[in-house]
Amino acid sequence: MSEKQLTKPGVFIIESLSFDDEQFKRFEGQLIANILDLNLIPSKYYYIRTCKEFIKVLDLFHQSNYRYLHISCHGSDTHLHLTLDDLSFSETGELIKNHLSKRRLFLSACQATKESLIKHIIPESMCYSVIGPVNNIQFRDAAISWAAFYHLMFKSNPKIMKRELLIHNLQKVVNAFGEPLNYFSTSSHNTKGYKKKVVRVQHLNYQSAGEETDDSL
Repeated sequence: MSEKQLTKPGVFIIESLSFDDEQFKRFEGQLIANILDLNLIPSKYYYIRTCKEFIKVLDLFHQSNYRYLHISCHGSDTHLHLTLDDLSFSETGELIKNHLSKRRLFLSACQATKESLIKHIIPESMCYSVIGPVNNIQFRDAAISWAAFYHLMFKSNPKIMKRELLIHNLQKVVNAFGEPLNYFSTSSHNTKGYKKKVVRVQHLNYQSAGEETDDSL
């Protein structure tokens, strides 16, 4: 069965930040949810602090039948960091693998979207793809770029994210904000069960309409 037949288009956002982030109101996921609401894009938003809450909200994600899971939290080379708990990549995979069949995961967490995490998710979950930043990224850039991405995707096709259009819009966002993204997708032809694409900034040379050059003087 296809992605469209099994699930419904909607973005389910789970966010967990540090106490400092909370104090200074750096709620990236909440901002994204607000913009999705403005665009009439179906979404649900949950803020959590603990692993116990994470498990419960993942159940709510599964019950929602939403197609896209967006996790906003701090990350490192080995862990996802919730407000009060740290999850190793293997623990993360164990918790979410049963919730991602025929779905896509968007991970807004610095340093975490890499093979050491993906190997615990895609091969066992039947997840279509996992996408997240290559480098550390500022809150303001992350919030605006993710909101722009969802806007472009749902405007292009409100029912399904096809691979070609997905990469096309990821490229637009990467070019606009200068932040490359890792795109891991399921692959039956790769022994690992997935393949990796890095969406990098494409430097385009262009001349604005009416712009003067030496040749026009």
